[in-house]
Amino acid sequence: MRSLTVLGATGSIGASTLDLIRRNRDEWRVVALTAHSNAADLAGLAREFGVEIAVVADEAHLPALRDALAGSGIEAAGGPAALIEAAARGADVTVAAIVGCAGLAPTMAAIEQGGIIALANKEALVSAGEVMMAAVERYGATLLPIDSEHNAIFQCLTGNERAHVRWITLTASGGPFRDWSWERLSAATPAEAIRHPNWDMGAKISVDSATMFNKGLELIEAHYLFPVGLDRLRIIVHPQSVVHSMVEYRDGSTLAQLGPSDMRVPIASALAWPARMDTPCAPLDLAEIGELTFRKPDEVRFPATRLAREAAQAGGAIPAVLNAANEIAVAAFLGGQISFTRISAQVEDVLGSYAPPPPGSLSDVLDVDMEARARARVLVTST
Repeated sequence: MRSLTVLGATGSIGASTLDLIRRNRDEWRVVALTAHSNAADLAGLAREFGVEIAVVADEAHLPALRDALAGSGIEAAGGPAALIEAAARGADVTVAAIVGCAGLAPTMAAIEQGGIIALANKEALVSAGEVMMAAVERYGATLLPIDSEHNAIFQCLTGNERAHVRWITLTASGGPFRDWSWERLSAATPAEAIRHPNWDMGAKISVDSATMFNKGLELIEAHYLFPVGLDRLRIIVHPQSVVHSMVEYRDGSTLAQLGPSDMRVPIASALAWPARMDTPCAPLDLAEIGELTFRKPDEVRFPATRLAREAAQAGGAIPAVLNAANEIAVAAFLGGQISFTRISAQVEDVLGSYAPPPPGSLSDVLDVDMEARARARVLVTST
């Protein structure tokens, strides 16, 4: 029986993970579950899986969590320090699915235990890639990506030498606005932006998909996870979201990983690694799908991928600035403060005004993140 911690248990990744665990209960012992503020759902999951500790990041919801767990024998805790303590309990596998930079310190705490980290938190590598990859090596941890694209690349690279890689290609659905004109994009609403055609995701990541920032952030992640050189990483729009990514080798062979648009597939790949496990996902029916199409990304209408590549080339703290500025811009768009097309423009403005020195520690990364957010908020209020 293997032990498991899920950081971000009540989100979509956490729900998909626990659905798989529920179907394989005799193989897993759940140690810790965390959530941002959903005390009721967290308590229900904690009781169901008999965890040691349940943590809410927002301490204002700790009394509700304690009440919901009364008499269960399960420890209830709250706040950033409690998140770190839960992550440091040393589970065999830690699913890191906390959204945003709030997940940086808990993910680092899990890495320092030297176990397997199934990584869904984009900010961990986008904002702190150099720091975190150094920690992975230092502590002997194993980092397994569970983003569908990076998990696909991981699978396509297995058994092959990276020196033989010619291209790594990340596929992008293009989001709900892939065929919209610039004029129509300018009037796009939050309700339209979060209506993803293929995936069921949270609001922030859905907007990132619509702007293509999601793919830009994934490009930066891939740069750290699969260090073949930025010049060998590329993006292609694939509206059907069936081919999740591809690797082309020097002999002309291209390996692609295909699967349904269901996050339980890459999560299962990471949980069972290096073996495989059953999932309830319907088999892929290519005859029913009929055709697979591909096209180049349009960086005029969707400049996010260009900005991300430039940030990755600059390195150091610049990807952290990009990530922080994007989070503030997305929140402003969802709150009706700025237009859809202002998201990328505002991120570019922040990048043009703030170039801090490379971070040497996680604390440095968090300082850069805080300052970039402050600058981005000023832009929101002055727009």
